[in-house]
Amino acid sequence: MNIIKTTEALAALCSEAAHEPYVTIDTEFLRERTYYAKLCLVQMALPGKGPERAYIIDPLAEGLSLDPLLELMRDTSVVKVFHAARQDLEIFFVDGGVIPLPLFDTQIAAMVCGFGEQVGYETLVRKIVRAPLDKTSRFTDWSQRPLSEAQLNYALDDVTHLRQIYEHLSQQIADNGRESWVAEEILTLTTPETYVTLPEDAWKRVRTRGQSGRFLAIVRELARFREGFAQSRNVPRSRVYKDDALIELASTKPANIEALGRSRLLLREARRGDIAEGILNAVKTALDMPAADWPRVANGDEQLQVNPALADLLRVLIKAKADQSGVAQRLIAPTSELDAIAGGVRDLPCLKGWRAELFGNDALRLCAGEVALTAKGQQVRLIELPVD
Repeated sequence: MNIIKTTEALAALCSEAAHEPYVTIDTEFLRERTYYAKLCLVQMALPGKGPERAYIIDPLAEGLSLDPLLELMRDTSVVKVFHAARQDLEIFFVDGGVIPLPLFDTQIAAMVCGFGEQVGYETLVRKIVRAPLDKTSRFTDWSQRPLSEAQLNYALDDVTHLRQIYEHLSQQIADNGRESWVAEEILTLTTPETYVTLPEDAWKRVRTRGQSGRFLAIVRELARFREGFAQSRNVPRSRVYKDDALIELASTKPANIEALGRSRLLLREARRGDIAEGILNAVKTALDMPAADWPRVANGDEQLQVNPALADLLRVLIKAKADQSGVAQRLIAPTSELDAIAGGVRDLPCLKGWRAELFGNDALRLCAGEVALTAKGQQVRLIELPVD
């Protein structure tokens, strides 16, 4: 088994990899006890068969510098292949300040090749490689040393099979002329803003039924404090307080420690010290805030006048397009976007880029009465309507 524990060995591996057309990459990390992921292993495989050109890089090895690996991630002559790359890329960006380019995400590629929405790695191994995948080490604490041979083999499987999956999917995408589709989906992953959560924007991730501006202002300030505190102390935001406790605090609006102590959902350690002070300051800031500075209430959906018959036609159209293209229906457009189109909204993801090419343009023509739907056997087709 090839295990890299020194900077010299890593530099030699990355020098060899720099002459290859692609490498497959995966990481193992822990995040249960920290805000930022703790990198524990990096797996990398060069083109080939079997485990001979697959490597385990141990970031926890004493004296090991990941600089050679980061330099390889910056080398635009080598494609970096991941599966479901979001969390892996966040680690490279946060720890090393680099986003691997060019990037190929096999989960995204599989979706545009007809494997369904958010298809798992195990499914692709079974359908493309036709090999079993041992998942018994799935819940390993990757920060522990030493790791067993079974655990290391489990980690290596995530990059050895990925080579065959990449070669299969990239060829299928080229044959279908869908390279631009994949590039469009990967764009979000290669944007640095994807991996930065600003405390002032953290409230947008909190699910709440409350719609008053004052209530949302309190939610925003509580979320802002929580995110900043979690980032500065490198602890999970749920360790500060969970979303349900945040919503409770926004409703009860505690003004002092005594009121804070009556919370049913707040963790005990959050009822005193820096967290308690931060909560009370956040609530006071929101209550003192002028209405002009409250978050805007998103009530556009309530005012949307959806044509139900047109929405039903759009559902038929998108199913037909999904069946014909082999692309997952929800990847093209969720139901909410179909209703929005039927309600007159036009600034939607499904009306842009490859989605417009596949579905959106015809959806707009259907709305405009330029085409109609007809069925022939098992197929639904579009027919042109005469222009008045």
